[in-house]
Amino acid sequence: MHQPDHIPTTSHIRPHFGNDYHRTAHPRVLEELVATTKETFSGYGLDHRCEQTADLIRHLCHAPQAGVHFMTGGTQVNTTAIAATLRPWQAVISADSGHINVHETGSVEHAGHKILTLAHTLGKITATQISDLVTDYRTSGVSEHASEPKMVYLSQPTEYDTLYSLAELKEIREVCNTFDLFLLIDGARLGYALGSPANDISLAELAQLADMFTIGGTKCGAAFDEAIVFPKPGTDTYFRNNMKQNSGLLAKGWLLGAQFQALMSDNLYVEINAHANKQAQRIAQAFHDAGISLLFPSPTNQQFALLTEQQEQQLSAEFICQFFGTHGNFRVTRFCTSWATEDADIEKLIAAIKRLAPAN
Repeated sequence: MHQPDHIPTTSHIRPHFGNDYHRTAHPRVLEELVATTKETFSGYGLDHRCEQTADLIRHLCHAPQAGVHFMTGGTQVNTTAIAATLRPWQAVISADSGHINVHETGSVEHAGHKILTLAHTLGKITATQISDLVTDYRTSGVSEHASEPKMVYLSQPTEYDTLYSLAELKEIREVCNTFDLFLLIDGARLGYALGSPANDISLAELAQLADMFTIGGTKCGAAFDEAIVFPKPGTDTYFRNNMKQNSGLLAKGWLLGAQFQALMSDNLYVEINAHANKQAQRIAQAFHDAGISLLFPSPTNQQFALLTEQQEQQLSAEFICQFFGTHGNFRVTRFCTSWATEDADIEKLIAAIKRLAPAN
Protein backbone atom coordinates (compact mmCIF):
# COMPACT_ATOMS: atom_id res chain seq x y z
CA MET A 1 0.00 0.00 0.00
CA HIS A 2 1.29 3.46 -0.91
CA GLN A 3 2.32 5.52 2.10
CA PRO A 4 2.32 9.34 1.98
CA ASP A 5 5.73 10.94 1.93
CA HIS A 6 4.94 13.01 5.01
CA ILE A 7 2.55 12.25 7.85
CA PRO A 8 1.92 15.30 10.05
CA THR A 9 2.55 14.81 13.75
CA THR A 10 1.29 16.81 16.68
CA SER A 11 4.58 18.72 16.74
CA HIS A 12 3.51 20.46 13.51
CA ILE A 13 0.15 21.53 14.93
CA ARG A 14 -0.59 24.36 17.34
CA PRO A 15 -1.31 22.99 20.83
CA HIS A 16 -5.06 22.55 21.10
CA PHE A 17 -6.99 24.32 23.83
CA GLY A 18 -10.11 24.90 21.72
CA ASN A 19 -12.27 22.12 23.18
CA ASP A 20 -12.13 18.89 25.17
CA TYR A 21 -13.00 16.46 22.36
CA HIS A 22 -10.18 17.00 19.87
CA ARG A 23 -8.64 13.56 20.47
CA THR A 24 -10.33 10.30 19.45
CA ALA A 25 -10.55 8.66 22.87
CA HIS A 26 -8.53 7.67 25.91
CA PRO A 27 -6.30 4.64 25.14
CA ARG A 28 -8.17 2.41 27.57
CA VAL A 29 -11.41 3.20 25.77
CA LEU A 30 -9.81 2.29 22.46
CA GLU A 31 -8.46 -0.94 23.96
CA GLU A 32 -11.97 -1.86 25.06
CA LEU A 33 -13.32 -1.14 21.58
CA VAL A 34 -10.64 -3.30 19.98
CA ALA A 35 -11.51 -6.11 22.38
CA THR A 36 -15.08 -6.12 21.03
CA THR A 37 -13.81 -7.30 17.64
CA LYS A 38 -13.39 -10.78 19.15
CA GLU A 39 -16.97 -10.93 20.44
CA THR A 40 -20.43 -11.17 18.90
CA PHE A 41 -23.41 -9.17 20.09
CA SER A 42 -27.13 -8.64 19.97
CA GLY A 43 -28.09 -5.33 18.39
CA TYR A 44 -29.57 -2.05 19.56
CA GLY A 45 -28.05 -1.99 23.02
CA LEU A 46 -29.49 -5.35 24.08
CA ASP A 47 -26.06 -6.93 24.46
CA HIS A 48 -23.96 -8.13 27.35
CA ARG A 49 -21.56 -5.18 27.18
CA CYS A 50 -24.34 -2.62 27.56
CA GLU A 51 -25.97 -4.61 30.34
CA GLN A 52 -22.71 -5.03 32.25
CA THR A 53 -21.98 -1.32 31.94
CA ALA A 54 -25.51 -0.38 32.95
CA ASP A 55 -25.11 -2.54 36.06
CA LEU A 56 -21.80 -0.82 36.81
CA ILE A 57 -23.44 2.61 36.55
CA ARG A 58 -26.34 1.46 38.72
CA HIS A 59 -23.84 0.34 41.34
CA LEU A 60 -21.94 3.64 41.26
CA CYS A 61 -25.20 5.57 41.52
CA HIS A 62 -26.56 3.38 44.34
CA ALA A 63 -29.65 2.98 42.16
CA PRO A 64 -30.05 -0.77 41.53
CA GLN A 65 -33.27 -0.43 39.52
CA ALA A 66 -32.32 2.60 37.44
CA GLY A 67 -32.90 2.68 33.72
CA VAL A 68 -29.61 3.27 31.89
CA HIS A 69 -29.37 3.95 28.16
CA PHE A 70 -26.52 4.89 25.82
CA MET A 71 -26.62 7.40 22.96
CA THR A 72 -24.00 9.03 20.77
CA GLY A 73 -24.24 12.77 21.49
CA GLY A 74 -25.38 15.39 23.96
CA THR A 75 -27.90 17.22 21.79
CA GLN A 76 -29.44 13.91 20.80
CA VAL A 77 -29.83 12.69 24.37
CA ASN A 78 -31.14 16.02 25.70
CA THR A 79 -33.75 16.35 22.99
CA THR A 80 -34.83 12.74 23.30
CA ALA A 81 -35.14 12.95 27.09
CA ILE A 82 -37.25 16.10 26.91
CA ALA A 83 -39.44 14.78 24.08
CA ALA A 84 -39.95 11.48 25.90
CA THR A 85 -40.99 13.16 29.14
CA LEU A 86 -43.14 16.16 28.25
CA ARG A 87 -46.64 16.36 26.82
CA PRO A 88 -47.08 18.49 23.67
CA TRP A 89 -48.11 21.67 25.51
CA GLN A 90 -45.40 21.49 28.15
CA ALA A 91 -42.15 23.44 28.35
CA VAL A 92 -38.71 23.15 29.94
CA ILE A 93 -37.14 25.80 32.18
CA SER A 94 -33.49 26.60 31.49
CA ALA A 95 -30.87 29.22 32.19
CA ASP A 96 -30.63 31.58 29.23
CA SER A 97 -27.06 30.29 28.87
CA GLY A 98 -28.21 26.66 28.90
CA HIS A 99 -26.86 24.39 26.18
CA ILE A 100 -30.36 23.45 24.99
CA ASN A 101 -31.10 27.15 24.55
CA VAL A 102 -27.99 28.39 22.77
CA HIS A 103 -26.03 25.51 21.25
CA GLU A 104 -28.49 22.86 20.07
CA THR A 105 -29.90 24.52 16.95
CA GLY A 106 -33.45 24.69 18.26
CA SER A 107 -33.64 20.92 18.67
CA VAL A 108 -35.98 21.10 21.67
CA GLU A 109 -38.25 23.55 19.86
CA HIS A 110 -38.12 21.34 16.78
CA ALA A 111 -39.43 18.54 18.99
CA GLY A 112 -42.38 20.80 19.87
CA HIS A 113 -41.39 22.12 23.29
CA LYS A 114 -40.82 25.72 24.30
CA ILE A 115 -37.80 26.67 26.40
CA LEU A 116 -38.63 29.11 29.20
CA THR A 117 -35.42 30.95 30.02
CA LEU A 118 -34.24 32.48 33.27
CA ALA A 119 -31.35 34.94 33.58
CA HIS A 120 -28.27 33.12 34.78
CA THR A 121 -25.72 34.15 37.37
CA LEU A 122 -22.37 32.54 36.55
CA GLY A 123 -24.27 29.99 34.48
CA LYS A 124 -26.66 29.01 37.28
CA ILE A 125 -30.33 29.55 38.10
CA THR A 126 -31.91 29.41 41.54
CA ALA A 127 -34.80 27.67 43.24
CA THR A 128 -36.44 31.06 43.82
CA GLN A 129 -36.33 31.94 40.12
CA ILE A 130 -37.93 28.62 39.22
CA SER A 131 -40.61 28.98 41.89
CA ASP A 132 -41.47 32.52 40.77
CA LEU A 133 -41.78 31.48 37.12
CA VAL A 134 -44.09 28.56 37.85
CA THR A 135 -46.16 30.59 40.31
CA ASP A 136 -46.63 33.34 37.72
CA TYR A 137 -47.85 30.76 35.22
CA ARG A 138 -50.26 29.07 37.61
CA THR A 139 -51.75 32.33 38.89
CA SER A 140 -52.01 34.00 35.48
CA GLY A 141 -55.65 33.07 34.96
CA VAL A 142 -54.91 32.16 31.35
CA SER A 143 -52.66 29.14 31.82
CA GLU A 144 -54.31 27.25 28.97
CA HIS A 145 -53.03 29.94 26.60
CA ALA A 146 -49.38 29.45 27.51
CA SER A 147 -46.87 26.62 27.60
CA GLU A 148 -46.89 24.84 30.95
CA PRO A 149 -43.52 24.75 32.75
CA LYS A 150 -43.04 21.07 33.58
CA MET A 151 -39.29 20.38 33.57
CA VAL A 152 -36.16 22.08 34.89
CA TYR A 153 -32.95 21.69 32.89
CA LEU A 154 -29.58 22.26 34.57
CA SER A 155 -25.99 21.60 33.49
CA GLN A 156 -23.30 20.28 35.85
CA PRO A 157 -20.81 21.81 35.28
CA THR A 158 -22.62 24.78 33.78
CA GLU A 159 -21.85 26.21 30.36
CA TYR A 160 -19.53 28.65 32.17
CA ASP A 161 -17.87 25.76 33.99
CA THR A 162 -19.20 26.71 37.40
CA LEU A 163 -20.65 24.09 39.73
CA TYR A 164 -23.96 23.73 41.48
CA SER A 165 -23.49 22.85 45.15
CA LEU A 166 -25.36 20.05 46.85
CA ALA A 167 -27.31 22.64 48.84
CA GLU A 168 -28.36 24.47 45.66
CA LEU A 169 -29.52 21.26 43.99
CA LYS A 170 -31.48 20.24 47.08
CA GLU A 171 -33.29 23.59 47.03
CA ILE A 172 -34.13 23.15 43.35
CA ARG A 173 -35.30 19.59 43.99
CA GLU A 174 -37.61 20.87 46.73
CA VAL A 175 -39.18 23.35 44.31
CA CYS A 176 -39.58 20.59 41.72
CA ASN A 177 -41.36 18.48 44.33
CA THR A 178 -43.62 21.38 45.31
CA PHE A 179 -44.71 22.06 41.75
CA ASP A 180 -44.45 18.49 40.39
CA LEU A 181 -41.67 19.31 37.93
CA PHE A 182 -39.19 16.93 36.33
CA LEU A 183 -35.50 17.66 36.90
CA LEU A 184 -33.05 16.90 34.07
CA ILE A 185 -29.36 17.41 34.80
CA ASP A 186 -27.10 17.59 31.75
CA GLY A 187 -23.77 16.00 32.61
CA ALA A 188 -22.03 16.36 29.26
CA ARG A 189 -18.93 17.41 31.23
CA LEU A 190 -19.85 15.61 34.45
CA GLY A 191 -16.43 13.98 34.71
CA TYR A 192 -14.84 17.38 35.28
CA ALA A 193 -17.29 18.11 38.09
CA LEU A 194 -16.67 14.76 39.75
CA GLY A 195 -12.92 15.30 39.41
CA SER A 196 -12.92 18.78 40.96
CA PRO A 197 -12.01 19.42 44.62
CA ALA A 198 -14.72 22.12 44.58
CA ASN A 199 -17.45 19.56 43.90
CA ASP A 200 -19.56 18.21 46.76
CA ILE A 201 -22.04 16.08 44.79
CA SER A 202 -21.57 12.36 44.16
CA LEU A 203 -23.18 10.20 41.49
CA ALA A 204 -25.35 8.68 44.20
CA GLU A 205 -26.58 12.13 45.26
CA LEU A 206 -27.31 13.07 41.66
CA ALA A 207 -29.39 9.91 41.41
CA GLN A 208 -31.34 10.92 44.50
CA LEU A 209 -32.02 14.45 43.27
CA ALA A 210 -32.61 14.16 39.51
CA ASP A 211 -35.44 12.47 37.65
CA MET A 212 -32.94 11.89 34.88
CA PHE A 213 -29.33 12.89 34.33
CA THR A 214 -26.66 12.28 31.74
CA ILE A 215 -23.09 11.11 32.17
CA GLY A 216 -21.03 12.64 29.40
CA GLY A 217 -18.48 10.58 27.54
CA THR A 218 -17.73 12.46 24.33
CA LYS A 219 -16.11 15.42 26.14
CA CYS A 220 -14.73 13.27 28.96
CA GLY A 221 -12.57 10.62 27.29
CA ALA A 222 -14.89 8.60 25.04
CA ALA A 223 -15.03 8.72 21.26
CA PHE A 224 -18.81 9.21 21.05
CA ASP A 225 -20.93 8.29 24.03
CA GLU A 226 -23.46 9.68 26.46
CA ALA A 227 -25.28 7.70 29.13
CA ILE A 228 -28.65 8.73 30.50
CA VAL A 229 -29.80 7.48 33.88
CA PHE A 230 -33.40 7.31 35.12
CA PRO A 231 -32.90 6.55 38.83
CA LYS A 232 -36.52 5.75 39.64
CA PRO A 233 -37.75 2.41 38.28
CA GLY A 234 -40.44 2.60 35.62
CA THR A 235 -39.74 6.19 34.56
CA ASP A 236 -38.10 5.18 31.27
CA THR A 237 -40.80 2.78 30.04
CA TYR A 238 -40.94 4.06 26.47
CA PHE A 239 -37.55 5.72 26.29
CA ARG A 240 -36.14 3.19 23.82
CA ASN A 241 -39.09 3.93 21.52
CA ASN A 242 -38.20 7.61 21.70
CA MET A 243 -34.55 6.80 21.06
CA LYS A 244 -35.52 5.04 17.85
CA GLN A 245 -37.87 7.83 16.79
CA ASN A 246 -35.07 10.36 17.30
CA SER A 247 -32.49 8.31 15.37
CA GLY A 248 -30.67 7.54 18.59
CA LEU A 249 -30.94 3.75 18.84
CA LEU A 250 -27.57 2.60 17.52
CA ALA A 251 -27.61 -0.83 15.88
CA LYS A 252 -24.10 -1.58 17.14
CA GLY A 253 -24.92 -0.45 20.64
CA TRP A 254 -22.08 -2.43 22.19
CA LEU A 255 -19.68 0.22 20.89
CA LEU A 256 -21.27 2.58 23.41
CA GLY A 257 -21.44 0.09 26.24
CA ALA A 258 -17.79 -0.85 25.82
CA GLN A 259 -16.59 2.76 25.97
CA PHE A 260 -18.37 3.46 29.23
CA GLN A 261 -17.26 0.10 30.57
CA ALA A 262 -13.70 1.37 30.31
CA LEU A 263 -14.45 4.85 31.63
CA MET A 264 -16.48 3.79 34.64
CA SER A 265 -14.08 1.05 35.76
CA ASP A 266 -11.26 1.62 38.28
CA ASN A 267 -12.25 5.28 38.76
CA LEU A 268 -10.83 6.13 35.31
CA TYR A 269 -13.64 8.60 34.54
CA VAL A 270 -12.83 10.72 37.57
CA GLU A 271 -9.05 10.42 37.38
CA ILE A 272 -8.56 11.45 33.76
CA ASN A 273 -10.86 14.43 34.11
CA ALA A 274 -9.21 15.46 37.38
CA HIS A 275 -5.99 15.59 35.34
CA ALA A 276 -7.66 18.01 32.93
CA ASN A 277 -8.82 20.17 35.83
CA LYS A 278 -5.30 20.38 37.26
CA GLN A 279 -3.92 21.44 33.89
CA ALA A 280 -6.62 24.10 33.61
CA GLN A 281 -5.75 25.47 37.04
CA ARG A 282 -2.16 25.89 35.87
CA ILE A 283 -3.48 28.03 33.02
CA ALA A 284 -5.61 30.06 35.43
CA GLN A 285 -2.59 30.67 37.66
CA ALA A 286 -0.50 31.78 34.69
CA PHE A 287 -3.08 34.40 33.72
CA HIS A 288 -3.28 35.54 37.34
CA ASP A 289 0.49 35.87 37.56
CA ALA A 290 0.48 37.94 34.36
CA GLY A 291 -2.15 40.32 35.76
CA ILE A 292 -4.81 39.08 33.34
CA SER A 293 -8.30 38.58 34.74
CA LEU A 294 -10.61 35.66 34.14
CA LEU A 295 -14.30 36.17 33.46
CA PHE A 296 -14.91 34.32 36.74
CA PRO A 297 -13.18 31.59 38.73
CA SER A 298 -13.63 28.13 37.22
CA PRO A 299 -12.79 25.01 39.24
CA THR A 300 -12.90 22.66 36.28
CA ASN A 301 -11.37 22.34 32.82
CA GLN A 302 -12.35 25.56 31.06
CA GLN A 303 -10.80 28.95 31.70
CA PHE A 304 -12.23 32.15 30.20
CA ALA A 305 -9.55 34.83 29.95
CA LEU A 306 -10.26 38.53 29.41
CA LEU A 307 -7.78 39.52 26.70
CA THR A 308 -7.12 42.59 24.64
CA GLU A 309 -7.40 42.13 20.90
CA GLN A 310 -3.61 42.17 20.62
CA GLN A 311 -3.21 39.59 23.38
CA GLU A 312 -5.77 37.31 21.78
CA GLN A 313 -4.03 37.59 18.42
CA GLN A 314 -0.70 36.73 20.02
CA LEU A 315 -2.03 33.59 21.70
CA SER A 316 -4.17 32.52 18.74
CA ALA A 317 -1.09 32.58 16.53
CA GLU A 318 0.54 29.92 18.70
CA PHE A 319 -2.39 27.97 20.17
CA ILE A 320 -5.87 26.83 19.21
CA CYS A 321 -8.29 28.57 21.56
CA GLN A 322 -11.87 29.82 21.19
CA PHE A 323 -13.28 33.34 21.09
CA PHE A 324 -16.35 33.37 23.34
CA GLY A 325 -17.68 36.92 22.95
CA THR A 326 -16.84 40.28 24.46
CA HIS A 327 -16.93 41.60 28.01
CA GLY A 328 -16.54 45.35 28.18
CA ASN A 329 -13.40 46.20 26.23
CA PHE A 330 -12.04 42.67 26.45
CA ARG A 331 -12.38 39.57 24.33
CA VAL A 332 -13.44 36.49 26.28
CA THR A 333 -11.21 33.64 25.12
CA ARG A 334 -11.71 30.06 26.26
CA PHE A 335 -8.85 27.70 27.03
CA CYS A 336 -10.05 24.15 27.44
CA THR A 337 -8.11 21.13 28.70
CA SER A 338 -8.82 17.40 28.50
CA TRP A 339 -7.49 13.99 29.50
CA ALA A 340 -4.96 14.38 26.68
CA THR A 341 -3.52 17.77 27.67
CA GLU A 342 0.23 17.30 28.09
CA ASP A 343 2.60 19.13 30.42
CA ALA A 344 4.69 20.32 27.47
CA ASP A 345 1.73 22.12 25.90
CA ILE A 346 0.80 23.73 29.22
CA GLU A 347 4.38 24.93 29.67
CA LYS A 348 4.38 26.43 26.16
CA LEU A 349 1.15 28.27 26.93
CA ILE A 350 2.44 29.54 30.28
CA ALA A 351 5.58 30.87 28.57
CA ALA A 352 3.45 32.58 25.91
CA ILE A 353 1.22 34.18 28.55
CA LYS A 354 4.33 35.61 30.22
CA ARG A 355 5.32 37.21 26.89
CA LEU A 356 1.97 38.91 26.29
CA ALA A 357 1.90 42.62 25.63
CA PRO A 358 0.39 44.45 28.63
CA ALA A 359 -3.10 45.89 28.33
CA ASN A 360 -3.11 49.60 27.52
